[in-house]
Amino acid sequence: MGNINSKAKGKRGELELVEQLRHCGYANARRSVQYCGKTGDAPDLVGVDGLHIECKRTEHFMDEKALQQAERDSKKGDLPIVCHRRSREKWKVTLRMDMFMAIWGELNELQRHNVAEKIKFSVKSEKIGKQP
Repeated sequence: MGNINSKAKGKRGELELVEQLRHCGYANARRSVQYCGKTGDAPDLVGVDGLHIECKRTEHFMDEKALQQAERDSKKGDLPIVCHRRSREKWKVTLRMDMFMAIWGELNELQRHNVAEKIKFSVKSEKIGKQP
């Protein structure tokens, strides 16, 4: 009977996470084909390009096991992540440190680029405004 309850909790967790992703602007987020009873290497959720999402709604989260599952099942080029939460807690994301640092580096580079573009634009705007 515990297995049925854990499956129901897992389904509820996936549906919660779908709503969270939709709220964040991913209107195509949905549970994967696994809800039809098909298993294998499909992620728990689809509709966020570039991510392989495993969803764990449990009080006893086993991070390494869950992350290994995401890594094993992800397609080449997809970032394997595990979204998880316990009761009365917010959703969290688990991924490897090297992947996080690569993402962080890209974000910093984009921020530097955007700042440089803004400076270029404001200098051009000033020059245009000074022309007779």
